[in-house]
Amino acid sequence: MKKNVLFFLLIGLAASAVAQEPSLTAKEKKAGWILLFDGKDFAGWQKANGKPMGDSGWVAANGVLSTTGHGHGGDIVTNREFTDFEFTLDFKLEKGTNSGIKYHLLKNSSLGCEYQIIDDANHVDAKLGKNGDRTLAALYDLIPPSADKKVMPLGEWNHVRIISKGNHAEHWLNGKKMLEYERGSEAFKKLVAESKFKNEKGFSEPNSSPILLQEHGDVIHYRNIKIRNL
Repeated sequence: MKKNVLFFLLIGLAASAVAQEPSLTAKEKKAGWILLFDGKDFAGWQKANGKPMGDSGWVAANGVLSTTGHGHGGDIVTNREFTDFEFTLDFKLEKGTNSGIKYHLLKNSSLGCEYQIIDDANHVDAKLGKNGDRTLAALYDLIPPSADKKVMPLGEWNHVRIISKGNHAEHWLNGKKMLEYERGSEAFKKLVAESKFKNEKGFSEPNSSPILLQEHGDVIHYRNIKIRNL
């Protein structure tokens, strides 16, 4: 059996044991939540370069959206754009995972504010940056998460919540707020000026853009991807 087929089969068998197609409760629907992933296919998504999903390095099955880990298939983005929102999903790390959730992307770019998704213990990038600002739940290369974060063991699901309204934004992990920031503040401007984004005009400014899931050549699993406008 070819490796690709075996990989997808194993993912399907594993996922079917614990996963189900996502749904919204009546309360969530009333609050304005929508599903961004139907659990079955790539409807509502495209490659960040504007091309259809095709052979993208991603697989959608049994309620889970996963990367294959067979090389750089490319980042993917929602077909819809969002400005002020509350966004949630679940993610499951494997050993050495590096991925991310990006929002407020620069126009025609994959650069934007990034909720870092990474295996802190086994990926070298988590050891780089300053004071942990490239670790799980960080605002990548800018703000480290709270020191008391709770991360589930490899192979178990974690829960993300991102809030962005006006100049205010928050990152949450497993029910705890990890960080918050105010775009336009002098403190935030200083962080940007000292980061890899210092020459990116308009970086992090509130704007309408898709939500991006990063494909970094590693295996990552996402499910229950939801958003509501604020």
